[in-house]
Amino acid sequence: MTALEGRDGLEAQFAQWRHYAQRRPELRQSDADELEDHLRGSVDELIAVGLRADEAFLVAVKRMGGLDELSREFAREHSERLWKQLVLTGDGDKAAENRSRRDLFAMAVCVVGAAASVKLPTLFGMGLEHDGGFYGRNIALFALPWLAAFLAWRRRAAPALAGALVGLFALGAVAANAYPLAEDSQSVVLTAIHLSIALWFAVGLAYVADDLRSPRRRMDFVRFTGEWFVYLSLIAAGGGVLIGITVGTFEAIGIVPEDFIAQWLVPCGGVSAVVVAGWLVEAKQSVVENMAPVLARLFTPLFTAVLLAFLVAFGVTGDGIDVEREALILFDLVLVVVLGLLLYSISARDPLSPAGLFDRLQLALVVSALLIDVLVMVEITGRITEYGTTPNKAAALGENIILLANLTWSAWLALGFVRRRTPFAALEGWQTGYLPVYAAWAWIVALVFPPLFGYM
Repeated sequence: MTALEGRDGLEAQFAQWRHYAQRRPELRQSDADELEDHLRGSVDELIAVGLRADEAFLVAVKRMGGLDELSREFAREHSERLWKQLVLTGDGDKAAENRSRRDLFAMAVCVVGAAASVKLPTLFGMGLEHDGGFYGRNIALFALPWLAAFLAWRRRAAPALAGALVGLFALGAVAANAYPLAEDSQSVVLTAIHLSIALWFAVGLAYVADDLRSPRRRMDFVRFTGEWFVYLSLIAAGGGVLIGITVGTFEAIGIVPEDFIAQWLVPCGGVSAVVVAGWLVEAKQSVVENMAPVLARLFTPLFTAVLLAFLVAFGVTGDGIDVEREALILFDLVLVVVLGLLLYSISARDPLSPAGLFDRLQLALVVSALLIDVLVMVEITGRITEYGTTPNKAAALGENIILLANLTWSAWLALGFVRRRTPFAALEGWQTGYLPVYAAWAWIVALVFPPLFGYM
């Protein structure tokens, strides 16, 4: 190995270490820089006494100790800083306090915009009770543009990117409203689901506006998605309690608030919660450990056991898989959950740690999902060959093919990592690089499928 090759490999290891250090919620950027300087100094000293670059790096990291231990030490030494970060005023720094206030104001503006958007159709005589198809197709357009606007403002997105975001949401409005879809059309549901997915990736574009080509930022968006979902679920649970209290207290004095709840509280609160959840993730990302990866680590063994039990039961009974609409949605949901568990586990993992028991569990989970995907694809293909295709079956087949490709290569990379033949970065890079494929398919289903299948 030449000195140049050794230095290039060493810089790659430093980049991995720095990437992991930046994930630690207890460490400021200046703290991570200080630790990296210390690490580099130790490596240089070890190289000077004759160690190879890769050996020097491993020894220096070992001497420093685990990063979790170091970050806990920082937490103990800077507990006052951490407590101050838990409130809206940031960490006590004037600039941080001003930034928090600006973020809060921008969030409030976007919340008002989202609430106004969902009520705007009522000016044209539309209502939730008799125009459910319209609201279903457009649900993502009421909230996601405002979340994207907040993130783009916070990232100081370039004018060209802001224009691209406006174009994507305008295209979404066309896809939702330009086609003559009947209320009972399969394409109504497909459009609502896939347009929401496509526009969520537009939100992702706003999220990575500060570094469009960075795989790390894409993985940050994956973590953001999980955190956003957790916060949104908590807000929804709190909203349910609020509705229950509102109904109970007002009925106690003879007032029935159902119309207010149905026409104002639920729709306006629902779209507003989408923006508020995003703001909460942004406001607390440096303080609260990511919950989605923690949940992924908890549920991965459970889902692995369930999928293996399903495969065993399928083999014992020999019964075919029901591929009617509800079953298709269920199996696709299972595969998406598996993919989410894989992504969030990857996002929380120390890239420098060797493969362990949890990595083997993940491999078993991915292989199980891969086998189920193949079984479902065989059933769908058989039904299409025998009875012809429908929008639902065609969409499900396409999604299973896309997931099959992802899971197949993910299983191969995970196997290589477990066998210590493939670096962990390869698995992470594959997942972040594959994200645009999901966005492209969602746009195809929303834009191409309705006219392709005669708007059925």
